[in-house]
Amino acid sequence: MSKNFSDLLRGLKAVILILVVQAALGGVIVFYKLAVIYGMSVRVLVAYRFIFATACVIPLALILERKSKAKLTWKIVFQGFLSGLFGGALGPNLFIASLSLTSATFATAVSNLVPVATLILAVILRLERLGIRTLAGQAKLVGIFLSIGGAMIITFYKGEEINLWSTNINLAKHSGDHATGKHALLGNQVLGSLLALAACVSFAIWYIIQAKISENYPYIYSSTVLMCIAASVQATIYTIIAERNWSAWKLGWNIRLLSAVYTGAIGTALTVVLMTWCLRSRGPLFVSIFNPFTLVFVAIVGSLILNERLNIGSILGSVLIVIGVYVVLWGKAKEKKGSAQLALQEYPAESEAVDAVISSLQDTHQICDTNKESHPS
Repeated sequence: MSKNFSDLLRGLKAVILILVVQAALGGVIVFYKLAVIYGMSVRVLVAYRFIFATACVIPLALILERKSKAKLTWKIVFQGFLSGLFGGALGPNLFIASLSLTSATFATAVSNLVPVATLILAVILRLERLGIRTLAGQAKLVGIFLSIGGAMIITFYKGEEINLWSTNINLAKHSGDHATGKHALLGNQVLGSLLALAACVSFAIWYIIQAKISENYPYIYSSTVLMCIAASVQATIYTIIAERNWSAWKLGWNIRLLSAVYTGAIGTALTVVLMTWCLRSRGPLFVSIFNPFTLVFVAIVGSLILNERLNIGSILGSVLIVIGVYVVLWGKAKEKKGSAQLALQEYPAESEAVDAVISSLQDTHQICDTNKESHPS
């Protein structure tokens, strides 16, 4: 019985940790929104985030990978530079700019398009075949159209508001006077949507670059240090050029300091550690399946403390995006099973993830059979 219980805990450990990761990332989005509401510069926040993340990840790399024979080459350094650019300096800036024009729930819903954008870019760059004549290829294509349709719905259609609960907490109540005209709101929604889509493309490019780095430099923490250092330098230089007001860098004991520390230490350093464990034990396919849970956490917290109202359009569009992402993932999983040799050449980690899931299901079945034999009714 104790062995079966330990096996159950081992199987639930990855699920619990990845849910913690999604909750932490949801907290990052909420702190992004709060920082913007309280007047903190978007550029400064991104720079501080990766400065704090670098300070937290460097000790992890020195401790956990001190015995690794990591050999840096100019190619890896350049890839780290690009990783910091698209995943650190550019992507978060575009995402926070979208947040400032829309809502935390809206921007998070659109961010679920990242796996779809990654697939589209991989097909364009010939890193992956769509295989339109196969069932897996057709599923991926259907998932892409469903996700794009969901993004268009939450952009151009609102519908009636839905008030699930009511609280007296509204941290956004003093955010200042904004244009409330119908045309102004529609303009903000469209521009915010374009910025969110641009952020998705930036993060999709980052995923592809990270996959290339992992092929030649399989040291998770050290490669994360490269990315964080590059992002810190790039974001700081960009902020110094664009942000002339030096008082914007002041933190103080307020929401600015809390946002910078949380997004850096928790939202980047801690999530990297937990996500790395999950990636190594269950693979990227398992991790990506839980991405839509971030939207759930943000929607709940946003409605509780930011007074963000859900509406029919956002719910319908979010559901379509989530369904589309899962259809794409299903097509990917089926493709990996059908063409194992191609998967090993292009995405060896995902193929191992599918095998791990299958083997874990088989182990679970065996455990259940053992329990039935040891405890007959």
